[in-house]
Amino acid sequence: MSLDDPKPDLTQCDREPIHQLNTIQPFGGLLAVNSDWIVSHHSANAAEILKTSTPIESGMLLSQILLPEALATLQQALCRLSGPDDVERLFGVKLANDDNLLDVALHTIGGRTIIEFEPHDEASYTNSARALRPLIGNLEGQADEGTLCQLAAGHLKDLLGFDRVMVYKFQTDGTGEVIAEAVENDLEPFLHLRYPKSDIPAQARALYLRNLFRIISDVEATPVPIEPAVSFDGHPLDLSLSSLRAVSPAHIEYLRNMGIAASLSISIIIRGKLWGLFACHHRTPRVLPYSQRTSAELFSQIFSLQLDRTISERKSAIWHDGRKLHDRLMARLAGGVSLVDSLPTLGQAIAGIIPHDGSSAYVDGNYQARGVAPTEAEFQALVRGLNTSATSTVIGNSHLAKSLDAASAFKDRVAGALIIPVSRRPRDYFVLWRKPLKQTVTWGGNPEKPVEQQSGGEVRLSPRKSFAAWQQQIDDQSAEWTEAEMQIAESLRVTLLEVILRVTDDAVRELGRAKEQQELLIAELNHRVRNILNLIRGLISQSRTEASEVDGFIDLIGGRVSALAKAHDNITRENWNPAPLKELIGAEAEAFFTGKEDRIVVNGDDVLVAPEAYTVIALVMHEMMTNSAKYGSLCDSSGTLSIILRRDIHDDLVIEWHEMGGPPVKPPTRRGFGSTIIEKSIPYELGGDAKVNYKLGGVQAEFIIPNRFLTHYTTAMVDADAVKKMNNEQPRANGTISGELKHVLLVEDSMIIALDSEDCLRQLGIETVTMASTVKSAMRLIEDDVPQMAILDYNLGEETSDIVAQKLRSLNVPFAFATGYGEMADELGEKGAMAVLKKPYTKDDIAQLLANFKAG
Repeated sequence: MSLDDPKPDLTQCDREPIHQLNTIQPFGGLLAVNSDWIVSHHSANAAEILKTSTPIESGMLLSQILLPEALATLQQALCRLSGPDDVERLFGVKLANDDNLLDVALHTIGGRTIIEFEPHDEASYTNSARALRPLIGNLEGQADEGTLCQLAAGHLKDLLGFDRVMVYKFQTDGTGEVIAEAVENDLEPFLHLRYPKSDIPAQARALYLRNLFRIISDVEATPVPIEPAVSFDGHPLDLSLSSLRAVSPAHIEYLRNMGIAASLSISIIIRGKLWGLFACHHRTPRVLPYSQRTSAELFSQIFSLQLDRTISERKSAIWHDGRKLHDRLMARLAGGVSLVDSLPTLGQAIAGIIPHDGSSAYVDGNYQARGVAPTEAEFQALVRGLNTSATSTVIGNSHLAKSLDAASAFKDRVAGALIIPVSRRPRDYFVLWRKPLKQTVTWGGNPEKPVEQQSGGEVRLSPRKSFAAWQQQIDDQSAEWTEAEMQIAESLRVTLLEVILRVTDDAVRELGRAKEQQELLIAELNHRVRNILNLIRGLISQSRTEASEVDGFIDLIGGRVSALAKAHDNITRENWNPAPLKELIGAEAEAFFTGKEDRIVVNGDDVLVAPEAYTVIALVMHEMMTNSAKYGSLCDSSGTLSIILRRDIHDDLVIEWHEMGGPPVKPPTRRGFGSTIIEKSIPYELGGDAKVNYKLGGVQAEFIIPNRFLTHYTTAMVDADAVKKMNNEQPRANGTISGELKHVLLVEDSMIIALDSEDCLRQLGIETVTMASTVKSAMRLIEDDVPQMAILDYNLGEETSDIVAQKLRSLNVPFAFATGYGEMADELGEKGAMAVLKKPYTKDDIAQLLANFKAG
């Protein structure tokens, strides 16, 4: 049997409009006025309680009923109301008669001001505050919730004089339990009895949050009607905040069945939530003066504060226990073992704090169980249902089969679960299990409300008539997960998340590191590409005035971009580490003076230059070589160039440039962008120096590179470079050409590069240029018409041109690879290519390729 609310459905009790009964209890009177202080409603006994001979009717001005001083007092009190549910209390007020002192409660609701009044008790008014002070003092310092509640029940019984005072606590399922009681000796105790949630319907609980005090002074008293019952707008008067509000007939019957003549309830509010009630019963009618009720309400509020502090201290102690558990688990699980493999360790560490019969861990689809627990297949059937719960929320369930149908498969072994999610997506779980526990729940009477058949065939739910202890046997649920256990479970969830973050598999950690490295590389690549694009843009912009023709402008820009590309190749070949300076000078010399390198002599020890300086020097060397080839010592067949590398006293690098044997030198009449690069880039970007002298016998220059950009070139580095150079000079397999070169196949996936290369080939005299952007289209072109030579872009997006190269080799057709990966040149050369063009390549590079092709 389950601890569920008994049938039939009791929602009709929840729908009863208990705040709109149109009647009040007879120990007081009521007037309701609008904002113009005109009476809209009044209780039938209002004139009697006020002791006025003036007949009271709706539509009268309140000033026609009350004394002027009383009206002014009420208006001032109304101004002191600040919140929507505030009540202003006045004691010993003369409202309509100088000989009649009344206590008044004033509040506003629904656009009306409700004025309630009842006879003033001077003795009670004087004694209530005096009696309250020592009672409040006794509550302080109580650290145990049960002791505090029992002490409060006794004090309130002494204060009010009721036969029974109970502390009634609402449970998480809406039922209630008497956890403390002060009762007369001749009455049967209700301590530890449970009551179904239908005993206090939902709308009654909502009213307890708004109106903290509720008294029923005489169950047998005849309620006093409110006139008119319905206002002009068709609605009854809202009595939610009224202290005189009459009682639902069903509740009156309930109290009669219990043998109670008077009842009183005071709300216990903890942090805005209804924690419980002080429930007071008396066997005879009992009218409490308003001042005494006010003192009791104040006592309850102070008790609530003390209870909140006690609960907070208990939670703090639980938090410290959770922290100790955290430290223990972190010490045991910090050795690199996954959560699933750590299950035995976890179970042992938790057992002393959260009692359980078994545990399971489900992480990344891997399942392991310990003790009494579902099988892997049974747990897999639960996962979909578990995943519908709120994210990152610990769930304690003592009757899992009621919530998830899949749990019925193992309900005889496992009934309760404390479910701890340890990830968001995909959901992973650590679960503690409890076996079914045979329990006996003692109710205050049979909780089933009897169904009575009335005349006419109507069915009526009747309050139960017996409240003798009634026991219910429960055998399909586990022990409840306590609030303390739930709090520790939340702390455990955070601990396990930390364990998962800190103690993950090596593969996961490696993946994370690889991803971080990839993101860093992408960010660095993005930065460098942007810098290169900005640099090229600047080269184009600054070079526009140096050429009078388009072809000359293209050659000028192409040369400078090519110099940057060569420098970039050298740097990337060294994995973005410092690169040899002599290699840079040699690459520039080879580009201008193929076959005439003996006219350029470089003396001095080589040096490694940092990447950030390498590209700057590359542009300077390119401009100096260009000028020498056009106007200087290398423009004819007799001149020479001497470059000396040395270190000065500051260990800075000095590059000395000496041209000899060329035509007489004339200083430039205009200074273009090339001169700016030569004279200003090293000082501006590197903090070095640059000097150029245009002597008649030849240009002389001196460039100083600060030592922070330099690394000494060791003997081991020299030997390694010699081996690399020897390998690069190994002969490659070439095809042969028979006859004049007329047909070239160009395979390139970038349309712009393909069109530019096609133009260059046609300008160099190639009649037929066939183009393809994929391997498939290239193979089709070869089948249709075999070319005499081919230029193959190696990386074609999602594929490479290896298959095309193999096909050309089988047909003995020579080919060259083109690539933007400078470091792949050696590898591609081994694939049988006659040459490797490094992007960006120029018309001159293609011309050299064709010349080598014809010569070979």
